[in-house]
Amino acid sequence: MNLLDVTELRVEFATPEGRVVAVNDLTFGLAAGETLGIVGESGSGKSQTAFAIMGLLAKNGRTAGQIRYQGRELLGLPTRELNKIRAEDIAMIFQDPMTSLNPYMKVGEQLMEVLMLHKGMGKAGAFVESVRMLEAVKIPEARNRMNRYPHEFSGGMRQRVMIAMALLCRPKLLIADEPTTALDVTVQAQIMSLLQELKTEFNTAIILITHDLGVVAGSCDKVLVMYAGRTMEYGPVRDIFYRPSHPYTEGLLKAIPRLDGEAAELPTIAGNPPNLLRLPPGCPFQQRCDQVQSRCRQQAPALIPFGDGRRRACFRELEVSHV
Repeated sequence: MNLLDVTELRVEFATPEGRVVAVNDLTFGLAAGETLGIVGESGSGKSQTAFAIMGLLAKNGRTAGQIRYQGRELLGLPTRELNKIRAEDIAMIFQDPMTSLNPYMKVGEQLMEVLMLHKGMGKAGAFVESVRMLEAVKIPEARNRMNRYPHEFSGGMRQRVMIAMALLCRPKLLIADEPTTALDVTVQAQIMSLLQELKTEFNTAIILITHDLGVVAGSCDKVLVMYAGRTMEYGPVRDIFYRPSHPYTEGLLKAIPRLDGEAAELPTIAGNPPNLLRLPPGCPFQQRCDQVQSRCRQQAPALIPFGDGRRRACFRELEVSHV
């Protein structure tokens, strides 16, 4: 049985301009110790998927479908029970650690608060465990840094603090929403290496939300490609990268700089993502697709399984390309 099963998830928001469907019939599964990368342009529904799993949608948000964690339905769960699951089983690393950490509290106090509130630990025990977790995420002089404020840490170290906080209760599932945003390349590599080490040590399942396909290639087992709230393609990372079967996936992969590339300019996907308030009829990608067919403009393709654990939503003949 999967650790997490998301089935036909739909997330929509009521706005003054109309109803916005941010996530549309999303389905995927995640086993213990597995890493799923969710990729796509801004506005594709990646973060809203994570917020729906965590029960952190805005007040005007509504969900439908199923989100089952270890066979237990999370949608509609009372807040008290959901808080317990969020504390002990599912944790999330948010995009900007500076806005996630309380600037008026020392880092140590924020870490200890998690253990004292959710694990019932005393202050002394919480201090020792917090120091140990800071050391686990490779923060030097961890004991001394417990008495520092967030602004006294670099961006990379604040992100490490957020990872330490997320792992204090030993969650079985970690959702990392753009964990390397605004970090330089060296620190990005350190953070991703750290997540891989922690995944191995604690057998933690990870959902990695990112724009960086290079990060996905080096750290994920499966990939979910999203566009306009829908799944365009889903499957094992090696298959997606070496044999993509959807024009959108192909476009994303071709836009990655390559050391062996000879082109003077990188290929781009023409146009912009659609307005979710006024989606075009048919396939949501049809206005930007260079392989569009007439029926693409009239009906949305279903998500069809093929191969070994792969799915895609496209009318094109099933001849996977080699990028």
